[in-house]
Amino acid sequence: MAYYVPEANYDAAKIPLDKLTHIIFSFSHVIDGKMAFKDEGHDEKLKQLVAQRAKYPDLKIMIACGGWGSGGFSPMAETPESRAKFIESAIAFIKEYDLDGMDMDWEYPTSDEAGIEALPEDKQNFTALMKGLREALDTLERPQLLSFASAGWKAYYDFIELEKVIPYIDYMNVMTYDQIGGNTPYAGHHTPLGWLKESDMEGYPAHDLVQETKKAWADMGREWEPGSVENIIDYCIKRGVPKEKLVIGGAFYGRAYKGVPPQGNGLYQPNKGVFVHWLPYVDIREKYESKNGFTRHWDPVAKAPYLYSPTDSIYISYDDAESLALKVDYVRDQKIGGLMFWELGIDTKEDNGLMDAIHKAVTGK
Repeated sequence: MAYYVPEANYDAAKIPLDKLTHIIFSFSHVIDGKMAFKDEGHDEKLKQLVAQRAKYPDLKIMIACGGWGSGGFSPMAETPESRAKFIESAIAFIKEYDLDGMDMDWEYPTSDEAGIEALPEDKQNFTALMKGLREALDTLERPQLLSFASAGWKAYYDFIELEKVIPYIDYMNVMTYDQIGGNTPYAGHHTPLGWLKESDMEGYPAHDLVQETKKAWADMGREWEPGSVENIIDYCIKRGVPKEKLVIGGAFYGRAYKGVPPQGNGLYQPNKGVFVHWLPYVDIREKYESKNGFTRHWDPVAKAPYLYSPTDSIYISYDDAESLALKVDYVRDQKIGGLMFWELGIDTKEDNGLMDAIHKAVTGK
């Protein structure tokens, strides 16, 4: 399941659709209370993508609405009338482009962290919105999928009525990446599979650095812990989410930090800020992966790779072919819904890219 943002040199015929079950075109937005495009050219590009269905009739083509920093959700979901207005526009959108469903990417209900509107009532309004969407989608002749993007950390699930929302959706796409970010004071893992614990940081500077974070979270009534796929999926299952509705995330991008000391090849060492906030895998492959002074290392606990240059004191956390293959194995072993990733357009165009690695792990070819 690929999220996909159209590239500058967009050509729908060259997207590796033969290796996908679902593609989620990103993004539409909430504009004046309705679902619509704001990016020039997306209209025609989506039409070109849907035209590929003639060659790939089993491919599910969906539209994502929202994304980080995309506002309008809270006022749109606030009243029955405003929800009905949006739902009507969403159904018209899906019919216009002949789509197979939609993915709601509201980041996040009740939270204004991304600089968007938020209300405490978003929690209940999100449920009502998803219920309304499900009911409306079920009136269409073409079977429709409904999913939403959820966070990879437990506190998010206080923002929504998880048990009430789940019956209305086909998939919950858990964004099991960005477990570290621009404000993280140490070099850690941003998309680990393996279940990390605070004790794994003992003996490293990171253990001392996270104490302030733990206190800040405690002041908000939350408990901080390192994030990972295994941790959050275990939590969601215990909360009653059916396994077949859980989709984990892979990252086709890295998080890079500067000023990282060489001890432990940089892992769990302090950093002096962001080197590159968001590093596409195409650039990682071209400039950093085991070249230009960078060495690849593997953390067996996190089940994740990282790159480090002692000369430049730069550390990069990312997903690679090995870590994504292990995520595929995890999906298979746990019998959960699947694997999605952000996002296909930033994979390398060379052979043996990340999409190729996932496809090989799934099919053996």
